[in-house]
Amino acid sequence: MSIVKVIEVIATSTESFDDATRNALAEASKSVKNIESVYVKEMHANVINNKIASYAVNAKISFKKES
Repeated sequence: MSIVKVIEVIATSTESFDDATRNALAEASKSVKNIESVYVKEMHANVINNKIASYAVNAKISFKKES
C-alpha cells in the first residue's frame, strides 16, 4: 500500500499565474521527491498603480511517501 502526502505552498511570480505555479513546483521539488500532482487552490494578484505587480498561487502538492 502506498501513502500519498499533501503539502500546501504559496508561490509568486511577476509574470503570470502559470509561472507562479511552476515556481511552487520548483521550490517543492528541492526537498520533496515523487511529486505526482499540483492542485491550485487559490489565485490572487497584487495591484500597484492600477497594474498587476505580481501573481500568487496557493497550491497543494501531492507526492507518494517512500516506503
